[in-house]
Amino acid sequence: MKTTKFLLIVFISLFISHNQVQAQEITSSNLISPPYLQQGDTIAIVAPAGILTDRKDVIDKAKELAESWGLHVVYGKHLFDTAGHFSATDDERTEDFQKAMDNPNIKAIWAGRGGYGTVRILDKLDFTKFKESPKWIIGYSDITALHSHLNTLGYETIHAMMGTSLGDDPEEIVETIKTFKKVIFGEKLSYSLVSVKENREGTAKGELIGGNLSLLASMLGSKSQMNAEGKILFIEEVGEYKYSMDRMLQSLKRAGFFKHCKGIIVGDISKIKTNTTVWGSSIEQLILDVVSEYDFPVLFHFPAGHEPDNRALILGRTIELNVTRDGISTVVFNE
Repeated sequence: MKTTKFLLIVFISLFISHNQVQAQEITSSNLISPPYLQQGDTIAIVAPAGILTDRKDVIDKAKELAESWGLHVVYGKHLFDTAGHFSATDDERTEDFQKAMDNPNIKAIWAGRGGYGTVRILDKLDFTKFKESPKWIIGYSDITALHSHLNTLGYETIHAMMGTSLGDDPEEIVETIKTFKKVIFGEKLSYSLVSVKENREGTAKGELIGGNLSLLASMLGSKSQMNAEGKILFIEEVGEYKYSMDRMLQSLKRAGFFKHCKGIIVGDISKIKTNTTVWGSSIEQLILDVVSEYDFPVLFHFPAGHEPDNRALILGRTIELNVTRDGISTVVFNE
C-alpha cells in the first residue's frame, strides 16, 4: 500500500510538472506560422461577411493580380450571392470557408471584403483539418474576428488588403500591394515611419496582436478573446464617434488588455463621426488618456486600416518596436 501511494504521488508530481512545462512552452513559444506561398500555389477568395454582388469587377482584378504573381485563384461557391445584409446565409458562408480550410491544395484564404458577419460563423467552423494543414488567413476589419480566434488557437494570420482594395486609386495602393506580396511570399517585413509629436517614446519587443477595435471589443469574454499579456497591441478603426472609441478602449482596459501590455501601435482612425457634444481632445490624446497610468511606448499613424495605404502585418509574430517623437520610428518583424 505504501509503495502504491508513493508511486501515485511520484506520478502526480511528474504529471503536474510536465503540464507546467508544457504550459510554459505554449505561452513562451512562437505561434505556428503557416507555409509561405510559392508560385503555383492556390488561394481561395471567400466572403465571410459583406456583400460582393456589385463588386465582381474589382474581385476579378484581385484574382488577376494574384495570378500575375504565379498563383492560382479559386472563388468560393457563394462569393457573389446575397442574403439580406450578408454575402450569403450563415450556413453558406460557413460552407465556403470550411471547404477552403479543409482543402489541402488551398494554401491561403483571402477575404474578398469585410463589413459585418464573420463573428456569426466562427462557432460553426471546424478547425481540425486546418490544424493538420495550416494556411494563411488574410484580411482586415471584420476579419479581426478570425485573427483573434486563430491567435487563441496558436496560429499566425495576416492583416492586409482584401480583394476590394483593388477598387482604390492604383497610385494610392502601391505600398499596400507591395507589402501584401512580400508577406505572403515570406519576405522580411520592416517599417520606418516619420515620427509624430503625439508618440510616447520607448522600445518594446513582443508578439503583435490586434486589429479592428470594434471587433476586439466584441470578442471580450468569449473563447476568441486574445491574451494581451506581454504583447504589442495594434488597433485601427473606421466610422465611429470619439466617445465610442473611448468606450471600447475602456472596455479593453477593464478586461486587463493594457495592464501587462508592452506597447500599442495605432493605425488609421478613419472617418470619425461628429457628435453634437464636442469630445474636447484629439483622438491621439483620447488614447493616451486611456493608457496614462502605463509606461509602454505608443506609436501613432501607422499606415494600416481603412485607408488605401494599408501595409501588411503578421499578427502573432514577434516584433521589435522603437518609438520616438521626432526622427524615425521603426517596426521590425522577426523572421
